[in-house]
Amino acid sequence: MTGGDEQVELILASRSPRRAHLLRMLGLAFQVEEPAVDETPRAGEESAEQVERLARAKARDVARRAGRSWVVGGDTVVALEGRVLGKPSSQEEALEMLLRLQGRSHRVFSGVALATPAGELHSAVEEVSVRFRPFSREAAEAYVATGEPMDKAGAYGIQGLGAALVDSVNGDFYAVMGLPVARLLDLFRAEGGLEYRFGVWVRRDHPESPGVVSEASG
Repeated sequence: MTGGDEQVELILASRSPRRAHLLRMLGLAFQVEEPAVDETPRAGEESAEQVERLARAKARDVARRAGRSWVVGGDTVVALEGRVLGKPSSQEEALEMLLRLQGRSHRVFSGVALATPAGELHSAVEEVSVRFRPFSREAAEAYVATGEPMDKAGAYGIQGLGAALVDSVNGDFYAVMGLPVARLLDLFRAEGGLEYRFGVWVRRDHPESPGVVSEASG
């Protein structure tokens, strides 16, 4: 990605298709590099601490081998009554998660981290409350049979077929998808000096003559 005499690269440190979709939705060009990070939860770790730690670890891991690039890392978990619901390891576990969530409110914690070309690492966490509609075991089984829940925290995808399970969302919808967009743009602006302008980045340190440092894809 180029703008003026400066070249800037954006890398997504995640294999999540939802995070990639959100960056494409913003009109941004980027590369994907999968991080090598142990995502095992730590004993006694709060959900917000866990997602921020892992988002930072993912961004840091890719940044170490990426050179002078902007690297975005993310991590998301679903929590119900203090219990973290990660990605289900089986259809049976996915079904159990969905039946626990039905008709109730739960919290989604989404961490995002930004590694800068200067070697700095910044992060933030978004917390969202999601309420599920009541539904039957048969409905949950039918949803699990689609395969959609199997690679998603809490065993549902709010942006897909799982939207039919949701009654309400209080907070950042995109954080539930896996990337708190507003938080990410705030990090670019506050820590990186880059302001998002609908598909392009503008340097804030030269407001009298905005220089585009990242062009929209396509």
